[in-house]
Amino acid sequence: MTRPSARDEAVWIGVDLGTQSVRALAVTAGGEVRGAGGHPLTGRRDGPRHEQDPEEWWTAVGAACRQALRDVPAAAVRAVAVDGTSGTILLTDATGRPLTPGLMYDDTRAADQVERINRAGAGVWARLGYRRMQPAWALPRLLWLLEHRRDLFADGVRLAHQTDFVNARLTGGPVATDLSSALKTGADLVAEDWPRDVLADLGVPDGVLPALERSGTPLGTVSASAAEHTGLPAGVPVIAGCTDGCASQLGTGRLTVGSWNSVLGTTLVLKGVTDDLLQDPLGVVYSHRAPDGHWLPGGASSTGAGALTRDFPGRDLAALDRAAAAYEPSDAVAYPLVAAGERFPFVAADAHGFVLGEPRDDAERFAAVLQGVGYVERLCFDYLAMLGAPVDGDLTLTGGAARSAYWCQLRADILGRPVTLPEHAEPALGAAVLAASAGRDLADVAAGMVSVRATVDPRPTHHTRFDDGYLRLVGELERRGWLPRPVAEHARERTPA
Repeated sequence: MTRPSARDEAVWIGVDLGTQSVRALAVTAGGEVRGAGGHPLTGRRDGPRHEQDPEEWWTAVGAACRQALRDVPAAAVRAVAVDGTSGTILLTDATGRPLTPGLMYDDTRAADQVERINRAGAGVWARLGYRRMQPAWALPRLLWLLEHRRDLFADGVRLAHQTDFVNARLTGGPVATDLSSALKTGADLVAEDWPRDVLADLGVPDGVLPALERSGTPLGTVSASAAEHTGLPAGVPVIAGCTDGCASQLGTGRLTVGSWNSVLGTTLVLKGVTDDLLQDPLGVVYSHRAPDGHWLPGGASSTGAGALTRDFPGRDLAALDRAAAAYEPSDAVAYPLVAAGERFPFVAADAHGFVLGEPRDDAERFAAVLQGVGYVERLCFDYLAMLGAPVDGDLTLTGGAARSAYWCQLRADILGRPVTLPEHAEPALGAAVLAASAGRDLADVAAGMVSVRATVDPRPTHHTRFDDGYLRLVGELERRGWLPRPVAEHARERTPA
């Protein structure tokens, strides 16, 4: 019997709808990337408003998929899944035509609607562990549309998440939304249904919200017109996707209970895997539902590598990495917020960045920022442990900062644990994992499709040397009234004497 050539080996397509671009990957079961494509996106910002053109999403999906499939035989393509930005929504008519721009994930025009939502749904939001909705979530924006664009709500009008819009174009008809994308629209992830009484109290009309399915559920197949636009073969299954944050987690390949992924880009985002839904009295951790029924808790801090691009513009960051090694630890302790306000591991709208002490030169100032982000990351894990989350499993580092070997080593030292660096860490890979997992064990599929680039162990002599700096930051955050005392006390208890 003749085995198929490597060129004809089965591939799954993952499509990532990012803020700046659409990215598509064609990936084999063994994790080999057979094709990749991308296409830029543009947006419009005006104060609290951030919008994109949904038709531009579809144009970019077509261009990215055609590029990714250029050298892939049609017969090799098995399925496609799409991830999108969390909380991005629009209204469409019955045919799927957009009636509004895409109101993006960080659009906060609906801040005035949040209090009413939190009163109406207090019991549901508490049961779901996150306690309250936030101004940038999707349900407040839906109420804003009901108040300001009531003229659009005729028969057949539907709310669509970013992934829904693209999946409807792929299949040629209305589709269910995935639970992951629907979390910030108020979906009850325990009941796996909409909280209809709450939505009725808020005035959301029947029929506006799509049906719900778990990520990984088949939604339909690629239509003939979509095949012509994207290069995807007609008839290929379209699998329910997820948010880009969840896709990043799937793309790490580590999906057993207790595993965590720390994404350090402009800001810091942690996501993990638990058996049980976490209850967070501060409301800073919220949990998605995994396709296999596990929970995916996480939170997003306002600290991150964006502080480097802001404070060291145009500098040689690799050279600064080398110079920073002379300051382990730095005598100065930094809390390097990218923007005002903190979201995780505590909520403080008035929080702002600061530095304790006076750095002697740019190298120490740079070192203080690197270490400060590591301290916040450590505090996030201490807080998760306080909530009862298992935090001692595999830890992967992804995001742009994972390209810095020095910063990865420093974070391993500060955390006192090994860290794993995946070979290809991006949401499109996670979407491809989701496409391949329909009807199969998600963790097994992910482990096979994700390759490890390196594992970084903490240096035995380095972990405790950062304890004093960490505790100085914890104490200052508590003194300023931002970090609750029980959280600070727990962090001190978890730091060896």
